[in-house]
Amino acid sequence: MKREQAWELLCKYNQESFHLRHALTVEAVMRYFAAQRGEDADFWGVVGLLHDIDFEQWPEEHCKKAPALLREGGADEATIHAVCSHGWGICVDVEPTHEMEKLLFAADELTGLIGAAALMRPSKSVQDMELKSLKKKFKDKKFAAGCSRDVIERGAALCGLTLDELMERTLEAMRATEETVNAQMAVQ
Repeated sequence: MKREQAWELLCKYNQESFHLRHALTVEAVMRYFAAQRGEDADFWGVVGLLHDIDFEQWPEEHCKKAPALLREGGADEATIHAVCSHGWGICVDVEPTHEMEKLLFAADELTGLIGAAALMRPSKSVQDMELKSLKKKFKDKKFAAGCSRDVIERGAALCGLTLDELMERTLEAMRATEETVNAQMAVQ
């Protein structure tokens, strides 16, 4: 599936700027991770972009409604499996098996936590955020309470990374891609 098709499909079921920004952020982070590993950045990016396709309209059916929406939009089975696997142990039993799926599982919640922490900064940016301040927000269970620390920790382990490594790499990816995400949101 081409990126343009994926964006059109995402926007068919998602209109809230919060969800669109999250999708763009996860897409950018997944592309960044793919490029670092010499993997298919287009595929990783499309999966990141579409990972929450069903969440805005059907939060109670998250990752359960997605396969039908994705098939209708022309997604292949690899994309469908990858999208659904980020809900493993949360809302579905589709286990992440590919490295990309494991990184998506790990980074999805963490990008939300980092994004919330950025909004609390005077700069409203990740550019000046350091790992130390992110770890402080992570430890504060009341901060961004909807971001599951357990999922982030399980994701790091799934990827064979320490929590600090996952946080630092995801923060690095978000710094590198923040300008692109902001530019894409500006044209919405």
